[in-house]
Amino acid sequence: MSEDLGYGWQGDLLDLPAYLKRVAHDGDLAPTVETLRALHRAHVTSIPFENLEIMLGRPVEMSLDAVQAKLVGSPRGGYCFEHNRLFAAVLERLGFEVIALAARVTLGSPKLRPSTHALLHVRPPGGSRDEPAWLCDVGFGAGPLEPLRLVDGEEAVQDGWGFRLQRGRTVETWTPSTAGWEMHQRGPDGWVQRHTFPLNETFRIDFEVFNYYVSTNARSPFTARPFVQRFSPDVLHVLDGTTHTLTRPDGTVETRTLTPADLPATLAADFGIVLEGEDAPGLVSFVRDRS
Repeated sequence: MSEDLGYGWQGDLLDLPAYLKRVAHDGDLAPTVETLRALHRAHVTSIPFENLEIMLGRPVEMSLDAVQAKLVGSPRGGYCFEHNRLFAAVLERLGFEVIALAARVTLGSPKLRPSTHALLHVRPPGGSRDEPAWLCDVGFGAGPLEPLRLVDGEEAVQDGWGFRLQRGRTVETWTPSTAGWEMHQRGPDGWVQRHTFPLNETFRIDFEVFNYYVSTNARSPFTARPFVQRFSPDVLHVLDGTTHTLTRPDGTVETRTLTPADLPATLAADFGIVLEGEDAPGLVSFVRDRS
């Protein structure tokens, strides 16, 4: 066996049948744009976004074995680094060309933010370099349902949800290459810049570093409270602490406040996350202590 130098995504170690069962995909696996769209949609609508390991006092592991055990082998989810670690291995296994990217989540803020989000730049094999690549974002929790072509001004409405890609703005000290790209999402109040990203390749070792900051730093938004999302064609469920919000493609929003004791049942019913053993009472205690 050749030495693993850390450049690839270890698709050869993936339990592909288990993954396909988890996301309920029984279609074609040829590395085509149609397959990419179908797998992206299946992944996004089957595996939720969540940061609960941090609330439960456990580290977020980035090895493929750990990510598969959690996202595929159990009724759980993960956040962007886990999702894209897994999806990159799937696409690599099928023959796609996969490059990971790192993004700064802005959510409309002009403030400079650290790179805390993972994306995938994907091409089917053997295609012309004159054809645009595809941007996959299976780990944000709020879509898109399908990948977007990496084209300036690309706008997609997917089952009523709107997304847009555009080149980043240029200011005094930036060039177009460092300004990079912007992802926008249409919300109840119109278009919002969701994140910005350059086309600089990142690797598994970079995921380890990003993940450590996101999962341990007191300034990280993911270390203070549960944040869980479940996206589908007709509704986005978000659990932020004890606030459960439902947003629909037409912009309508419903919000309800839960008690800490409500969380395990809500996670199971609305997010497809089942906490086992001491995890349910552990999460309730964590949230109650910070209420």
